[in-house]
Amino acid sequence: MQHDLIIKNGNIIDGTGSDAYSGDIAIKDGLITEIGEVNGEAAEIIDAEGMTVSPGFVDIHTHLDAQIGWDPQMTPICWHGVTTALIGNCGLTFAPCKPDDVEILAGMMETVEDIPKQAILSGLPWNWEHYGQYLDMLEELKPSLNVAGLVGHCAVRYYVMGDRSFDEQATEAEKQQMADIVEKAIEDGAVGFSTNRYEPHKAPDGRSIPGTFAECSELVEIAKVVGPRDGLMQLVGADAEVMKSVAETEGSRVLFSYGCSGEEGSGTKAAMNLDEMNTEGRSITGTSHTRGSGYMFGLQAGLPIQGPTWDVLREKDFEGRLKAINDETFCEALVAEAQEPKSCQIPLQKVYFLGLEDTPDHNSAQNLIELSKSASEHWSETFLRLTRDSQGRGLFNWRMFSTNLKEQGDLFSSENLIPGLGDVGAHVSQIMDGGWASFILSHYVRKTGVFTLPQAIKRMTADPAAVIGLKDRGTLKTGMKADINVFCPKEVSELQPVLVNDFPGDAPRYIQKSRGFKATIVNGQVNVLDGEPTNARAGQVLRHSA
Repeated sequence: MQHDLIIKNGNIIDGTGSDAYSGDIAIKDGLITEIGEVNGEAAEIIDAEGMTVSPGFVDIHTHLDAQIGWDPQMTPICWHGVTTALIGNCGLTFAPCKPDDVEILAGMMETVEDIPKQAILSGLPWNWEHYGQYLDMLEELKPSLNVAGLVGHCAVRYYVMGDRSFDEQATEAEKQQMADIVEKAIEDGAVGFSTNRYEPHKAPDGRSIPGTFAECSELVEIAKVVGPRDGLMQLVGADAEVMKSVAETEGSRVLFSYGCSGEEGSGTKAAMNLDEMNTEGRSITGTSHTRGSGYMFGLQAGLPIQGPTWDVLREKDFEGRLKAINDETFCEALVAEAQEPKSCQIPLQKVYFLGLEDTPDHNSAQNLIELSKSASEHWSETFLRLTRDSQGRGLFNWRMFSTNLKEQGDLFSSENLIPGLGDVGAHVSQIMDGGWASFILSHYVRKTGVFTLPQAIKRMTADPAAVIGLKDRGTLKTGMKADINVFCPKEVSELQPVLVNDFPGDAPRYIQKSRGFKATIVNGQVNVLDGEPTNARAGQVLRHSA
């Protein structure tokens, strides 16, 4: 065959920000070989009439480091057009790792990112010590998506300093040793380095994770080997002065998690502050949630309400719970207990119902308290009524972060901001933000017009690819890797999250599917077609090359 695959009659948005144009795309041996009017035969043809054809989306904040071991499909982001995922965020990685340190690294990932430790230990072979060997292991797993990795400060610091890494400052010799390890990791394929200075992120013994209190000079020493090799420095929880110090080190590019308070004007102010940080030649990129995130609960998941009858409800399986909340006497006891002071520690004025439709409602302006007042009910009665109406599937979302969609849209006016921060693979039984790309297309493009479609595609493809340092992905051009989406922009939406028990040991996690995607192609092979994985497993480990 002349071509492996032809995508015909699509509206091509190439990722550069340019307007759409009609045309075909031919693929051979994993590369885009022709764009425009394509002739000849192909082993497979996708008719994209009336659909958009774009580069595959790039997710720069995931914690799929462990999940790849038992879920090579890398769900749920594979359902939302993602073709490349960055792992090793927030300073947490599984390499470097001495044989005796497996438990501590797995334990830190559990306590910080809510990934079950036993799943981590049983789901990976743990047959590596150095970072390059860890990447070798990932290649053997044959993931469905491309994977790029950061080497984490926690693992590097613990490898060098042992237990002292939690509480003590490194000597000059230890700083140099850490820099040498990071340098070798980048030579072996890491695309950069990540650290975490957020004090509430704790190890299993309650101490803040290694690197939280490290001197800025330690990060600068590491930046001296990362920046000149065109690597990325991710600084989670770092203050502006630390970020500027690192960004002013030769060649340094900085990535950090960012947001706004949600108060009126906070989005514009935060965007201006981020742009100001990028003056004087600095390269500092923020990434932020696309919608309210924090903690989801409901009958199928957690029930954060105290009382002996609620304890009885918690002990039941889903079918037992559903039967119980349809018992009038049982519900009266639930409501009576919920009416007791401090029965629920969650601020219910920040809790919103995700709705009864098949797509989640992240636009609702009425919180649970306001909903109950409108219905002349106690909030627990409203919770139970809506849960019954949804056959037990209804979910309630505590918006801890990114509480105001209008202000988030204003924040995105900064071109130094990458929308995303899906955190997929982490906090798996508490949040589900893996559908961030679908939400950008449905809300910020289709509903509010914050982005035009070409602008949104650029923010999800070329821009994050540049942050990672990918030169051959993120745009649709001849010679580029064939990571491609075919979708209907009028239909793309995320579907309601669902709790499943498919982690090792039947541990629970949320998943979330989408609609509106015709096909997602990874390295020239169709990875998802009409919402179903094909098991192509064509993803690659994208090793850094300066």
